[in-house]
Amino acid sequence: MHQTSQQSHNANEAGIQAFERFAGIAFAGAERLAALNLNTARNLLEQGAATSRALLEAKNPEALVTLQTRLSRTDTREAAEYSRRVVEIASQTGATVSKLVESGVTELRQSLDQALDRAADKAPVGADLALNSLRSAVTAANAAFDRMNLAARQANEVAEANLAVLAKMLAGSTQTPPRAR
Repeated sequence: MHQTSQQSHNANEAGIQAFERFAGIAFAGAERLAALNLNTARNLLEQGAATSRALLEAKNPEALVTLQTRLSRTDTREAAEYSRRVVEIASQTGATVSKLVESGVTELRQSLDQALDRAADKAPVGADLALNSLRSAVTAANAAFDRMNLAARQANEVAEANLAVLAKMLAGSTQTPPRAR
C-alpha cells in the first residue's frame, strides 16, 4: 500500500514539474512575441510620423512617386521580417515544447514497460494473452506518437523553408530597378 501511495505521489510531483516547465516555456515565448509586437508598434508609429513629414515635403509628383515606391519596398521588407520573427519565435517555442513532450513520453514509456514487466511477473497463468494485447496497444500508441511527431517536424521544416523562399523573393524585389531614360 505504501509503495502505491509513494508512486502516486511521485507521479503527481512529476506532473506538476512538467506543467511548470511547460508554463515557463509558454510564457517565455509569449514574452518574446509581446516584445516583438511592442517594438513593431513603436517602429510603426515612428515611421508613420516620418512618412507624414516626407509626404508633406514632397515638392512634385515625381518626388511623391519615388517616395511611394521606396516606402512600399520598405513596408514589404519589414512585414516579411516581422513574419519571419513570429515564425522563428513560434518554431523555437514549439521545438522546446516538443522536447519536453518527448522527454515526458520517453519517461512514460519506460514506466509503462516496467509496470508491464512487474505485472507479467505477478500475473496468474493464462494472463499472457491479456498482457500481450496490452503491450501491442502500447506499441501501437508509441508508433502513432512517433508518426505524429515526425509529421509536426516536417510541417515545421516546410514552414521554415517557405519563409526562407519568401525572404529571398522579397530581398530581390527591394532592389531599385534601373531608371528609364
